[in-house]
Amino acid sequence: MADAALRRIDRIDVAPRFTAADALRLNNLFRGRDTAEMLRVVLGEQMVGDVAVVSSFGAESAVLLHLVAQADRSTPVLFLDTGKHFAETLAYRDDLVARLGLTDLRILTPDAEMLEKRDGTGLRWSYDPDGCCEIRKVAPLDKAMVGFDASITGRKAFQAATRANLPRFELDGDRLKINPLITWTREDLEAYFARHDLPAHPLVAQGYPSIGCAPCTSRVAPGEDPRSGRWKGWDKTECGIHVDPNDGDPDQPSF
Repeated sequence: MADAALRRIDRIDVAPRFTAADALRLNNLFRGRDTAEMLRVVLGEQMVGDVAVVSSFGAESAVLLHLVAQADRSTPVLFLDTGKHFAETLAYRDDLVARLGLTDLRILTPDAEMLEKRDGTGLRWSYDPDGCCEIRKVAPLDKAMVGFDASITGRKAFQAATRANLPRFELDGDRLKINPLITWTREDLEAYFARHDLPAHPLVAQGYPSIGCAPCTSRVAPGEDPRSGRWKGWDKTECGIHVDPNDGDPDQPSF
């Protein structure tokens, strides 16, 4: 009997944190429910374990960060400081954190040795934007996410065709990725900004509806896809930290 108990204790649990069935269950559970309520439940009851918000502090980031702050101001907020951001973005980040009372901003930076080895000139973005994003975004985020079970993003369906069918909850490896604003329209965001008197990113008024690193972000003409100014001239629509969802339920992708 004692030997059997010992064997049970020594057994290593290799089961994944989450499966496609978990993502599907959560999408069904929160189908049609208010975004703020969903975040209060998910964060307040720790339904999906340890969660971090991944924020670029871009054009629409204030909405998601305000919603998260209302649910739990201590939620970790991960910001990828690539070394290539607009100065306006860094100032906006600090202003929003203070204004919303967020208490756990974590600034992620590229590994210095990898940066020197693979992008010593700082110009990799000009000939290999995927490689640049890998060094400055994907690798630092992968390292930071080791301690988390799920991440919250600010993706919206209207931003690009590649985001049109994203669900609220999707499987990301064996973690969950949560997209609280996926069904929000541009009008919804504008109304939320006005209702809560949230400050706009200073570059929005200058024609930047989607803001990333300065070398790879261009102004967008009226009527163009809001993300068409990202990596203009390249066959690239995402930095690499987001991939296509694989949680199943193709007939009910939103929530």
